[in-house]
Amino acid sequence: MFGIADYGAFVAAIILFLAIPGPGNLALITSTGKGGVRAGMAAGLGVIAADQVLMWAAVAGVAALLATYPAAFHAVQWLGAAYLAWLGFKMLTAKPGSAPVLRIAPRHYFKQGAIITLLNPKAIVFYMAFFPLFVDPARHQGLLTFGVMAVTIAVLTFFYSLTVVLLTHHLAERMRANPTIARVLEKTAGVFLIGFGVKLAISR
Repeated sequence: MFGIADYGAFVAAIILFLAIPGPGNLALITSTGKGGVRAGMAAGLGVIAADQVLMWAAVAGVAALLATYPAAFHAVQWLGAAYLAWLGFKMLTAKPGSAPVLRIAPRHYFKQGAIITLLNPKAIVFYMAFFPLFVDPARHQGLLTFGVMAVTIAVLTFFYSLTVVLLTHHLAERMRANPTIARVLEKTAGVFLIGFGVKLAISR
């Protein structure tokens, strides 16, 4: 199909990849808890938009550039780590009744999801290594093949984000009456964000 060796396996691999805990999933959950379904989906669209940038950057050979110039790779890596750690610190130190770290305005959630995704340079390397696994050299159709892959990933990410957002919103509505639980969840999310930042900074 369009030069993709095994489209079913490709779809299954993407779904599995989406389900792996990471900053993107945490952004969806945190945004929904703070601003509801609208905010959660805004963050999801930000993740999708940033993913498309990273995928096409990988196709264009940016991964090779980063591999050739390790300093550039590590500079973006540390920038992403610092951003995640800073966001986690803000959530940990937020006082009850203070302005939320993630603002309710949907445009902020979109930007948040996009930045978290864009500042993970390893995603470029992942796509550069992932795409060839499902490309049929004998039937490859150039940009059309990669275009179908990119659209498939965007559609799957949208429906995955919608599922996560609706489930999170349902649970959040039940816990909204207990502010103590909300504060604990916010602090926990902050710890995870710092953890993601540290992992991104020290991993090689």
